[in-house]
Amino acid sequence: MPEDMSVFLNYLSKAVDIALVWFVIYKLIMLIRGTKAVQLLKGIAVIFIVRILSFLFELHTLEWLMDQALTWGFLAIIIIFQPELRRALEQLGRGSLFRGSLQEETEKETIVKSITKATEYMAKRRIGALISIERETGMNDYIETGIYMDSKVSAELLINIFIPNTPLHDGAVIMQGDKIKAAACYLPLSESPFISKELGTRHRAALGISEVTDSLTIIVSEETGQISLTKNSELHRNLKIEQLNEILMKELDTNEKTSSSSLWNWRKKRNG
Repeated sequence: MPEDMSVFLNYLSKAVDIALVWFVIYKLIMLIRGTKAVQLLKGIAVIFIVRILSFLFELHTLEWLMDQALTWGFLAIIIIFQPELRRALEQLGRGSLFRGSLQEETEKETIVKSITKATEYMAKRRIGALISIERETGMNDYIETGIYMDSKVSAELLINIFIPNTPLHDGAVIMQGDKIKAAACYLPLSESPFISKELGTRHRAALGISEVTDSLTIIVSEETGQISLTKNSELHRNLKIEQLNEILMKELDTNEKTSSSSLWNWRKKRNG
């Protein structure tokens, strides 16, 4: 084999190796995103930084302590991250850890169809509803305030949750991916003085969660049956079901990470 070809294949092999490692790391980060493991990873990063600084400034006692923390840290990681590691292995066994974009697109369409079908049903019958969809910012703190479900999303399940006088109807549903993680959750109320006085607790809660996360939150008014949606501290009211479907398809697109969309330029009343 010519020497030039051998060198080229060697570089190509290293490039593929690095790309695969980064892909696995990316998938693992996506797996633990929004969980308490993220905070633990930040703590580990702090330990690494302190270890480097203690070496540079010759702080030998602190350096020894950080060495011990790192030496035993791998065992601690296995214990602390046990739920996430188990979930990763389960997904790897099902072949879903490296699922393709076609499957993701199909799942997105199923999710949007379930949400819009349930929303349309409840709007026609004036059943109040509050559905918050997690995106980049984790919502586990709010999930813990409700009743844990971890159920596959479906229009029928969403409708049953919000039927009046049932145990779960009061509060918000929080979704992660294609799962209803919890119902009857408490969301922070917005304290904005610019909110219309005619809006109730559901709208204030939807605005409140949009002020502290990047979630999409859908509101169905119990009084009027109107559909509204909040995103990035903005409230858009009186949506048609077609508009809601288009927004969700656009904003939940896993391949498009734009922070704004021309869909938000529709002529609607804002905050009353």
